[in-house]
Amino acid sequence: MRVMGLDVGSKTVGIAVSDPFGWTAQGVEIIRIDEAKGEFGFERLGELINEYKVTKFVVGLPKNMNNSIGPRAEASLAYGEKIQELYDLPVEFQDERLTTVQAERMLVEQADVSRSKRKKVIDKLAAVMILQNYLDRAGNKI
Repeated sequence: MRVMGLDVGSKTVGIAVSDPFGWTAQGVEIIRIDEAKGEFGFERLGELINEYKVTKFVVGLPKNMNNSIGPRAEASLAYGEKIQELYDLPVEFQDERLTTVQAERMLVEQADVSRSKRKKVIDKLAAVMILQNYLDRAGNKI
């Protein structure tokens, strides 16, 4: 039983999965999306669901600092609704305010990763942080 964490952005979706026990999150990959062309990475997502035997999604919800829902959060909600419709798996949303900022700070301060390399991994690391926060909050109730 694995949970898949998603960091949905305007150009990419960072993917992370839990271990089978639901204790830890590991980064998997970044899927490129192109809203203008109607390409949202659903086919690749389906392949990963089968590969990892995913039973639930956790989608990061980028609320505004005042706890309101803005355009990016609306896009994440719509993405979550679409994957629930496509794959018939439960979707939960995890508040992800500042997750990308934390991920970038971690890459700069702790790993000294260059700007060009950060762009290649930041969304995957943000997905790991979203999923790990969810797993920590859920405890063994997954």
